[in-house]
Amino acid sequence: MATARARKEASPVESDEVFEMAAEVFRVMSAPMRLKIISSLCNGEKNVSELLSEIDTTQPNMSQHLNTLYQAGVLGRRREGVQIYYRIVNDRVVTLCRAICTQIAIEAEVAR
Repeated sequence: MATARARKEASPVESDEVFEMAAEVFRVMSAPMRLKIISSLCNGEKNVSELLSEIDTTQPNMSQHLNTLYQAGVLGRRREGVQIYYRIVNDRVVTLCRAICTQIAIEAEVAR
């Protein structure tokens, strides 16, 4: 019995570090603009101009959100001349985003 308790207390699923990491993922995904960016980049790498043609916002606002996603390890980027191209590098975030948005869309349809 003491062994089972020790295993439970040491469980990485319940460690403070895991909860902190999960909270950070949710913080990064808490802005609708970032969810739109993630959704757009699911279809492949894009530069800022391409993203702006799909998402209605200003260039400074787009850049701020792209930087937040990059700093959080959700996006990668590469420079080609004067253009910077962004791509998703964290598939876990994409999976989570799709699951949540799909479930919300299903529930919205059911409520109608």
